[in-house]
Amino acid sequence: MTAKARRARGVLPGVVRVALISLPVFLFATLITFGLRELSGISPLAFVVGEDATPQLVATVREKWGLDQPFIVQYLLWLGAVLQGDLGEAWKDGQSVSEILWQKAPISLSITFFALVIGVVGGTALGLLAALRRGSWIDRAVTVATSVVSAMPSFVVGIVLIAVFAVGFRLFPSGGYVAFEQNPGAWLARITLPAIALSLDTVADIARQLRSGIVGAYQSNYVVGARLRGLSESRILWTHVLRNGVGPALTVLGMKFPTLLGGAVITESIFHLPGYGIFTATAAQQGDVPVVQGALIFSIVLVLVFNLLVNAILNRLTPAAQRGI
Repeated sequence: MTAKARRARGVLPGVVRVALISLPVFLFATLITFGLRELSGISPLAFVVGEDATPQLVATVREKWGLDQPFIVQYLLWLGAVLQGDLGEAWKDGQSVSEILWQKAPISLSITFFALVIGVVGGTALGLLAALRRGSWIDRAVTVATSVVSAMPSFVVGIVLIAVFAVGFRLFPSGGYVAFEQNPGAWLARITLPAIALSLDTVADIARQLRSGIVGAYQSNYVVGARLRGLSESRILWTHVLRNGVGPALTVLGMKFPTLLGGAVITESIFHLPGYGIFTATAAQQGDVPVVQGALIFSIVLVLVFNLLVNAILNRLTPAAQRGI
């Protein structure tokens, strides 16, 4: 068996284990999400029928939305539709929630994933720099900078970025959105400031965790053994230290993704971006439960898939994870 095949066999059990754990998490999350309607006490009757509605009209609406069925039956019917990609209809205007989210999602996901890229690149660079210069003024400067940055709310950073780079230097637009297929340059210009505002906390957390993991890896016995065998410092770093020290940073990255998705709601409002985050917040204020449910399901699926990918990378890169440690 080749080394590549052995690595694949080492990764597969970890991925399957995470997938099996994700399934009950998804089912529980969908149950809680569907229960929002019962907990809120809101029904589509408030949107469809008026004060003078006849009993026949009320019965028709209840039948259309399945309100005449027991809760568990309503949930199973709704879950079956969700698994087919049907997130229902908005109570306010009857539009398909799936279609609405499909239109809004590219905006929010553009910001979220660009912020993720900035967080990974910036955090990796700072964490690696601090670890390689541990104990020096550079290490202390990175530690102080990441501590300050992580304490700054994204909406404050967003306002500062608009004031400095949009109003002051006029390097970026202060808001609005242009689709990538219409103008890639304008698209990038409009998501850059929101992504930076959203990414700084991720940069700080990845930098701290990566520094800690690399410093701990350098203190391990296998690094001493590698030096005794005459391996160069660069080979020790890239072959041994990074593979074993990246675990804490990857774990944090998996936990930061939900934060980025949630933070996009505030960022979109500051930069006037018509993403699904601000759309969902508006629907929640109006009591349009199917839209909120659909957005939550969409976010849950994204988070579970992203964490599955992170765990696959973690199992692929780190020997400790492959051993189930």
